[in-house]
Amino acid sequence: MKITTTVLLSLCLTLAASAEIRIWKDASGAHEIKAELVGVAGGKVTLKREDGTLLNLAVTALSKADQALLGGGSSSAGGAAPGDWPQWRGPERDDVSKETGLLKKWPAGGPKRLWVSEEAGLGYSGFAVVGGKLYTMGLYDAEEKLICIDTTTGKKLWDTPVGPILKNDWGDGPRATPTVANGMVYATNGTGEVICADAATGKEVWKKSLTKDLGGKVQGWGYTESPLVDGDLVIVTPGGAQGAVAALDAKTGKVAWQTSDVTENAQYSSVIPITQGGEREYVQLLMNSILGVSKTGKVLWKTEFPGKTAVIPTPIYSDGQVYVAAGYGVGCKSVKIEGGSVSEVYSNTNMVNHHGGVILIDGLLYGHSDKGGWTCQDFKTGEIVWQDKGIGKGAVTSADGMLYCQAENDGTIALVEVSKSGWKMVSSFKLEATSSQRNPKGKIWTHPVISNGKLYLRDQEFISCYDVKG
Repeated sequence: MKITTTVLLSLCLTLAASAEIRIWKDASGAHEIKAELVGVAGGKVTLKREDGTLLNLAVTALSKADQALLGGGSSSAGGAAPGDWPQWRGPERDDVSKETGLLKKWPAGGPKRLWVSEEAGLGYSGFAVVGGKLYTMGLYDAEEKLICIDTTTGKKLWDTPVGPILKNDWGDGPRATPTVANGMVYATNGTGEVICADAATGKEVWKKSLTKDLGGKVQGWGYTESPLVDGDLVIVTPGGAQGAVAALDAKTGKVAWQTSDVTENAQYSSVIPITQGGEREYVQLLMNSILGVSKTGKVLWKTEFPGKTAVIPTPIYSDGQVYVAAGYGVGCKSVKIEGGSVSEVYSNTNMVNHHGGVILIDGLLYGHSDKGGWTCQDFKTGEIVWQDKGIGKGAVTSADGMLYCQAENDGTIALVEVSKSGWKMVSSFKLEATSSQRNPKGKIWTHPVISNGKLYLRDQEFISCYDVKG
């Protein structure tokens, strides 16, 4: 797809105030280009040299590191390079890694630990991993910051202030996971400040407030949603009278739309993008409802949900069916969506998932239920396939046919076979680097992440990196 000079110049003017000059390398590594990023579209990247000359190149002509930084040339976070983990729950927001060749069994003491960083600051923010860099957030004194860490050495490369401290009885600091797309990183702190920063340097491009600008209200545990970048939009959930769900322009932060007809307060879940009937839409879980919103901000469908206290897990979608779960005795609900109509498939307490997440693999759901322990549930019917106490309550991710389960109380990490016939733990170890600064009410709540053969774990200021490829 060709891009006209007029369009490119327009893009340059839009980003001129915030773009950062950096060194780009070609695929051979023999040539370098000193330029700023203008934009990415249709597998092409547009760069502007210092003299103003515009270059329009195939993303694949750049080095692998630069391709990863750009999210593989896609206009959304889902287009990251293989092995990268560009956002909350990974490229597809489903916590299912496509990596292969990982260890099927660990040594007695666990996989080899490569490094430990003590520079993450306090909080429960998760990880985005792109192009050899890990992005997360942390609390430093009274300020929450977006930070970048080198995945080879564990050294902090930069940090950028995002907003003031979120104070909470279960631990202060940020909760959300950054999103990396098109050379930028987007993040929301605990008090609702949304930042877009250059992924290479951390330089702020724009900032928006979910409370001051979009009429939202900080809930008891703060803003925990991880922003979704979908093409030229950043989807967020401010909640409140101006509209529960909103879209921001990814380049400028300008409000594109807000769902004024749905005005519930924000909860703690993150939006997922789906394609239904050939159209893109965004699915979100609120305290009293599940809803789908079009790419232009129209509420396409909405159904009731009986939330209590806090609604946290991210929705799951497959083949026209949406699944959500919550803790505090609520359980799970699944609905079928067809056009603008929605019908209940089931609603039960077979999966009372607090905040450790649920994942869907080959028609089966896996997660921890406050009622029954680690649970395998049939996605289509909602019936329990098996349950086991396992290692106790915690979070889960998956890769290469295995579940990586993390116990929130003592940091036990278990390698468990994905199986419909029961809990089959192969190996386990305990996270060594645990924090003395964690609030007494807090636990090890940051979800584990696997990216490019490495397992990343966090307890407050400590980030630990393990080799799970061997």
